[in-house]
Amino acid sequence: MIKSVLIFNNHGNPRLTKFYQSIDIATQQALIKEIFQLICKRPDTVCNFLEGSQLLGGQDTRVIYRHYATLYFVFVVDESESELGILDLIQVFVESLDRCFENVCELDLIFHFKEVHDILAEVVIGGMVLETDISDIVGSVQENNRLIKKSTAGRSPLPQKLPFQRQ
Repeated sequence: MIKSVLIFNNHGNPRLTKFYQSIDIATQQALIKEIFQLICKRPDTVCNFLEGSQLLGGQDTRVIYRHYATLYFVFVVDESESELGILDLIQVFVESLDRCFENVCELDLIFHFKEVHDILAEVVIGGMVLETDISDIVGSVQENNRLIKKSTAGRSPLPQKLPFQRQ
């Protein structure tokens, strides 16, 4: 099972955090700090798997990550998940983001956080992998965005006349 999905930049600032188990905020922050300290020191030539986060469950927990430009994509999983499968899943997630945002960058994650969470929800839900076909993921997200635009079209975000305005 996937325990959490984290994205943070080279400075350790979280850009996406999604936990699939109940963890208090202080532990979440400590976990993000611990994971960043562990992986930021590692050279790009070493394995992208780490075993055992004490904050998340010890030896049966694995941290699997990929470093793309200025962002770390991190999946924290239990021992039942395949490390190579999760690496492929990270690649699927990044390629889906890339197709939706056309060359995704850190600012896309900041300013379009709802869309990023929607894309993640197409890939993983409740800690289980839902979809791995990039075309299906992107198609679902685009259809969802189209329906949202259609349902809000014609509606003004503000009323035409506020009750306290004079005519």
